[in-house]
Amino acid sequence: MKKAELVMGRPPVRRVFRSLAVAAILYSSQALTSIDAHADSGSQVQLYGLIGTYVGSVKRSDTPQSTVLMGSGGLTTSFWGISGKEDLGGGVNAIFALESFFQPQNGAQGRSAADPFWSRNAYVGFKGDFGQLTFGRQRNPTYTAESLINPFGSSTVFAPLVLQTFVSSYGGTIIGDTVWNNTAKYTTPNFKGFGATVIYGLGGVAGSPGIGNLGVHLNYQGHGLTAVLSGQRVRYTAAGPVGAQYAYLAGAAYDFKVVTLYGAWAMTSDVSTPTGSHTYQAGLSIPFSPADFLLAEWARTQRSGPTHATNSLRNTASLGYDHLLSKRTDIYAIYSFDKLSDHATGNTFAVGIRHTF
Repeated sequence: MKKAELVMGRPPVRRVFRSLAVAAILYSSQALTSIDAHADSGSQVQLYGLIGTYVGSVKRSDTPQSTVLMGSGGLTTSFWGISGKEDLGGGVNAIFALESFFQPQNGAQGRSAADPFWSRNAYVGFKGDFGQLTFGRQRNPTYTAESLINPFGSSTVFAPLVLQTFVSSYGGTIIGDTVWNNTAKYTTPNFKGFGATVIYGLGGVAGSPGIGNLGVHLNYQGHGLTAVLSGQRVRYTAAGPVGAQYAYLAGAAYDFKVVTLYGAWAMTSDVSTPTGSHTYQAGLSIPFSPADFLLAEWARTQRSGPTHATNSLRNTASLGYDHLLSKRTDIYAIYSFDKLSDHATGNTFAVGIRHTF
């Protein structure tokens, strides 16, 4: 993912901090010199990534005891990548990206053993005045949209909105991963702050040509406002006919200079079973100085279904303090509260560090 994509939609006063939050790319000049020395004229190859870890006491509401651990990522999942482009003439470039998650606490590849090697992105395509068209394994734009409208960005550890929609251990309401396989994705050029993305994932199931994922996403950035509107359909196979889930997201962030406010609404509906969910989120970030930020976010998800087991209410909240040591390194401390209906309260305390390269 390119730097421009990573910082797209951030309110200006928080550009330095938010670029860290979504892994702003700073290149290794020595590596680039080595790579470019073997590249043809008109082509570029870039090496980049982010490494982060945290130490804390972690307890969800539905777990009996807390766990003291060193975790991978934290505010941003650790990854490294290689991207490149070649000028094809006429304002068109061939582009590619290969990106892999990793776990710095134990050196393991991927977020878990289930991940492929290039687990974050693996695509090739074209970019020009017409926009960008790419093919391969690519980040789900709904997940990208969520990272733009909550103060904890793309964190799958501390961001309540992301936890309640994408993380299975928190009862994530959205079916599927934050990355989709077998996809074609088109992103329009930016027009006065407006942009759109359409993504389609081929099902790849023999005898089932109708299985495929589809997402349509709109965004706006300008005059201190960031706004997103997303809809996606995920089809899946189970022990029976093909099922489908529809998920929708709307949200915004507005930079008032002294505070940035965030709000979001999400819902899911499964057409094959009478289940669904509604999620509401509110948050804020306060810049005490160019290097110091207070972050706060709350999310509430109501799940509905035909039985008591499929009905639940979850409230999750996080409060954090982030300090920038430089443009590439920050340290942070976070407290998270979690309460699932019919379960005890969960409390998480953590401190962490991130570094981009």
